[in-house]
Amino acid sequence: MNTDEAAAPKPVNDDDGMTWWYRWLCKIVGVLGGVSCAISGVWMCVTVNPLNIAAGVWMVLNAFVLFLCEVPFCCQFIEFANAVAARADKFKPWQKAFFYCGMALFPIFLSFSITTLFGNAIAFTTGVLYGLASLGKKGDAVSYARLNHQKPGDEEKLTGTTDGSI
Repeated sequence: MNTDEAAAPKPVNDDDGMTWWYRWLCKIVGVLGGVSCAISGVWMCVTVNPLNIAAGVWMVLNAFVLFLCEVPFCCQFIEFANAVAARADKFKPWQKAFFYCGMALFPIFLSFSITTLFGNAIAFTTGVLYGLASLGKKGDAVSYARLNHQKPGDEEKLTGTTDGSI
């Protein structure tokens, strides 16, 4: 083994198994979720009920976080936007899924109404899409066909029992 090979740092693989179009789909749904949260959140704040106001403020905060994490160029006036976006890109898809789904469910628990349900539905969908991405790619058809067409004798060879005893 060469000393240059041992001294060279190994490249870090940031690939989380998401294709480019799925990554863009998640970002677009995140932006739409941010827009729906912002509009519904402002609408929820036009009331005298304190729980509705709290849910509305939380929804506006959800919109801000979604914009900050998914499309940081929309928040160029904020100094730390690029740093937060770079840190959010390092999260695994399942971490983003829990974060986005949790953020979307909290206002619904505060004030259950049609406005909070529909306002947070697209933000919750963003979390679901990231959750589906964390499951990984599905298997190819060739290996699936091989598994389905195995003969019963092959299973006995794999387990080591050919005489029928368990």
